[in-house]
Amino acid sequence: MNGKVTIPALQAMKREDKKSIGLVAWDYQIARIADRAGFDFISVGDSVGVNLWGRDDVLDVTLDEILVCCKAVRRGTERALVSCDMPYGPAQQGPDAALAAASRLVDEGGADMIKVDAAAEFPEVVRALVRARIPVFAQFGLTPQTAGKYGIPYSAQNSPEAQATAEAAAKLVEEAKLLEDAGASLLDFTNSGPVAGAAVVAAVKIPVIGGFGGGPWLDGRVRLVHTAIGYGEKWLDSKTDTYANTAKSALSAFAALIDDARAGRQIKG
Repeated sequence: MNGKVTIPALQAMKREDKKSIGLVAWDYQIARIADRAGFDFISVGDSVGVNLWGRDDVLDVTLDEILVCCKAVRRGTERALVSCDMPYGPAQQGPDAALAAASRLVDEGGADMIKVDAAAEFPEVVRALVRARIPVFAQFGLTPQTAGKYGIPYSAQNSPEAQATAEAAAKLVEEAKLLEDAGASLLDFTNSGPVAGAAVVAAVKIPVIGGFGGGPWLDGRVRLVHTAIGYGEKWLDSKTDTYANTAKSALSAFAALIDDARAGRQIKG
């Protein structure tokens, strides 16, 4: 896609059966690289607390903290859309609190659209944001918190048991249509699986994107930067195939730097 990416352009890609791709990232430098690489959107996820800051609870991120990340990504992005997660709290408090939070993320953070987690639980929040002309990236699907209501045991992330099956497809299609009717611009379908994923894609006109448990049956994918480039200590020992292993490269570079310094040699760079 040439030029600035827009929501209508992403929606047109679905109609033309073209796949879209996004990256979850939180800092200026990665945003710059991702923008040059050609990602359609960069998602500033509330998973920053766990994945970047080492916290135990994904919900432990404040609005002020996510704003810092959103501003950094916005400064590093020229072409791609910037989506920013609304952290836990405002949506649960109701439409007024959610609108106030979303307005800060747009006005102060520079976000092009706002991601609302568990959006099917808060359709009134989606409607309030849309009425205020704030585009919504609506997340729904199977998580440890929601799998039970579909009768599916969530035993492990991305396991077959954690994926939506035919039994859950009808309920998930109903939720997707609810979010589309509420005015969502895009859907983020967590742990879709090929059965329910394909059913939802066919049932709605807006793009259906997937991260965890997604696949080629969706209109597009979004990938966590740490997974895409193997960034993080766990990738030193991981056998999982990814597009790069930054952790191993960094470990080798650090070892060489330490060796040069201890040997009294000039260090590089």
